[in-house]
Amino acid sequence: MSSKNDMRLGIFIVAAGVLILFGKLGVFGFLGRALWPLVILLPGLVLHMLFFSRRASATVLIPAGILTVYGLLFGLCNIWGWGLMKYLWPVLLLGIAVGLYEYSINSPRRSGGLSAIAVILGVLSIALCIFSLMGTGVIYLIGIVFIVAGIWLITGRGRTRGRNRWYRS
Repeated sequence: MSSKNDMRLGIFIVAAGVLILFGKLGVFGFLGRALWPLVILLPGLVLHMLFFSRRASATVLIPAGILTVYGLLFGLCNIWGWGLMKYLWPVLLLGIAVGLYEYSINSPRRSGGLSAIAVILGVLSIALCIFSLMGTGVIYLIGIVFIVAGIWLITGRGRTRGRNRWYRS
């Protein structure tokens, strides 16, 4: 064997030994448990990059949007606990809505029907997410927002009419 082949074989054997040691120490298990949502998120981002660099058609935006939203959702649940899925399951519908909406906007054949379906699905997803969060303390926040908005409308209406120079009674 030549010294070049010996060098390559030596590097391969050292790399295999390092991989075996890291595997036995649990490094790969930890990385797999912590970073697996990247396996879903990265292909979504790559598909977005392929479309926006003009290397792929608009049809790749459907799986790109879905994979990106799902990767973010699973990453969030992986960090803060899978109990969040009890409240955030409607985000799965939002991923489909995002993919369809991106496609309908960037497609050469613009279809208003597809945009409408994507918007309806997105609004439904957000409404379902709000309803699922109402079982938590979010209902108090919604009540406070309604009270503040009502007070703003009550106090702000009288002042706005008096200051508007275009308003004539």
